[in-house]
Amino acid sequence: MKFNDRETIIQLTPLWKGERFPDGRPKVPQKYLDIMRTMTLEELWKPIYLKGYESQFEGDLKTLHDDGRKLIGRAVTATYVPTRPDLLDVAFDVGRKEGRQGNFNQWVIDNLVEGNVVVVDMYDKIYKGTYLGGNLTTAIKKRTKTGGGVIWGGIRDVEQMKQVPDVQVYYRGIDPTPIREFVIKDYNDITRIGKATVLPGDIVYGAGGGVLFIPAHLVQEVVEGAAKTHVKDDFGFEMISQGKFTTAQIDRATWTEEMLDMLVDWINKTPEAEKYRDLDWSEEYDKARNGDPNDTQTML
Repeated sequence: MKFNDRETIIQLTPLWKGERFPDGRPKVPQKYLDIMRTMTLEELWKPIYLKGYESQFEGDLKTLHDDGRKLIGRAVTATYVPTRPDLLDVAFDVGRKEGRQGNFNQWVIDNLVEGNVVVVDMYDKIYKGTYLGGNLTTAIKKRTKTGGGVIWGGIRDVEQMKQVPDVQVYYRGIDPTPIREFVIKDYNDITRIGKATVLPGDIVYGAGGGVLFIPAHLVQEVVEGAAKTHVKDDFGFEMISQGKFTTAQIDRATWTEEMLDMLVDWINKTPEAEKYRDLDWSEEYDKARNGDPNDTQTML
């Protein structure tokens, strides 16, 4: 039994070819996290879904703040189970040998770094399952700067938590009881948040009351795909309003070469679309010329 084991993390994320944190988690460049703040949940979700990653979103959560703020960062995962005496002794013994102090939730919080988001499967425990309160939320703010947490379980001290600036937390319920009677199963390993499967280093994107977990190796492609969706929407709205295309034409999964030519020309001539001028549309042109199995279906 090992917690936050570098070799395990690397083994779980072989498709990531970039820089890693000392613990082995993929270190997705900050520029992509910054770009995501300008994008919507649906724009980021679509490229993942089309690649077969259909279990990356969970919307059955509550938010600490309902002011529209987003939660974006690199996942630090942990999974807990109901306690039993023998397992409790084993876990604490391993933790002591690894130099860990405090309770099982403190082990994770105390090792966060800037840009992290805590992603915890607390097996939907709310009574005596309050993973975060005022103190640990303050610690998250200090260590992560603009992070937070996704807790499949409970929180407490909500009034105190809301006073901590620049933090967002997704959770299942509130209870005044302190956390009790639980034991850590793993730390920075595979975990689950409701219907979503999460790996350490996934990019957490929380917005609109739900959370999307983006595999690290797909982030660059997803961001570029989301940018294409966004500019196609902007172009499509204008073309529909001018009567140049119908909604049926705009909503097709594969556009014609004529439509793509008009899109690229519009991007090059429209000042508001300047940031999209470096996008590569060769794949879309290939589908337009050679056909696509989805070309009779509408876009998602």
